[in-house]
Amino acid sequence: MIRVLLVDDQALIRGGFRALLEAEDDIEVVAEAANGEQAVALALEHLPDVALVDVQMPVMDGIEATRRIAADERLRGVHVVILTNYGLDEYVFDALRAGAGGFLVKDTEPADLLQGVRVAARGDALLSPAITRRLIGEYVARRPEPHPEGLDALTNREREVTALVARGLSNDEIAAHMVISPMTAKTHVSRAMTKLRARDRAQLVVFAYESGLVVPRAGR
Repeated sequence: MIRVLLVDDQALIRGGFRALLEAEDDIEVVAEAANGEQAVALALEHLPDVALVDVQMPVMDGIEATRRIAADERLRGVHVVILTNYGLDEYVFDALRAGAGGFLVKDTEPADLLQGVRVAARGDALLSPAITRRLIGEYVARRPEPHPEGLDALTNREREVTALVARGLSNDEIAAHMVISPMTAKTHVSRAMTKLRARDRAQLVVFAYESGLVVPRAGR
């Protein structure tokens, strides 16, 4: 059973998401929060698998709530997905850097929302290749913060795998590209995440662009 924490200051939105999620046999909404402060407290109380977190809320916004959840060792199993009104806004990148595992647009199709929750619960980055390129290309290119020293910790194979993750490839696609087994690809990804202290694949993507390992393409 996938345990979900809903975080939004609008009760109607929370109610709509709850009704959709709890109609599924494998998803359970364990708590609702109206602001980021409540979200952190309820995450500690319920230890959900996924926290769907709005950005703009009173008391504490979703970015700070995400940062606190990601920084708390007791909440390492909580995967934060940011809810946004727009496909690409300034808050999304800030949320990824704070520790979010991805984002969903509030008016997404119900089937996509449900799939997104399941993907997030597995610990996979909730970023399609197209959105990844547009998001990172627009924001990282505009305000780069290079961290090249982190590359020294990676082997050449791990650097290659990290770059492929940043381009939106799955483990199976990475395996095919590098002519290795999917398990070996997964091992390389896991080792890169461990060395870089990346919480999930989304943070690995951010590192790849911030370090200059992958350069955003013009016009994306």
